[in-house]
Amino acid sequence: MKNGLLALSGLLVILAACGKSPEPKESAKDSGSSGNPLTAPVDYLGAIGRAQKSAVGTIDVTSLNKSIELFYATEDRFPKDLNELITMRYLPKLPDAPYGTRITYDPVKGRVAIMKLPPAAPAQ
Repeated sequence: MKNGLLALSGLLVILAACGKSPEPKESAKDSGSSGNPLTAPVDYLGAIGRAQKSAVGTIDVTSLNKSIELFYATEDRFPKDLNELITMRYLPKLPDAPYGTRITYDPVKGRVAIMKLPPAAPAQ
């Protein structure tokens, strides 16, 4: 009887120790998903659009920074502005900034970044 009780209590201790605490789920608001199975195709297409904008912005910045590095290696200085990369034929043309952003250039550090535009003020 004692052995059975001891085995049962040992089993309960093991089961209690092995139980996982619930991990917090990612909220639908953070993931960009409504969580509704009926809107899953729309949520999926929205996620693809956001990923494409991010990828295009990253590729544009990377190509611009590589062109600036090549300019620096050849000319021993950073370009005064991004248009100098075109006139010196390091780039065929400047890439378009993704919607709602603009391309900024720091001629001192020779770095390009994509900045979000502030929301437009409502017309009065």
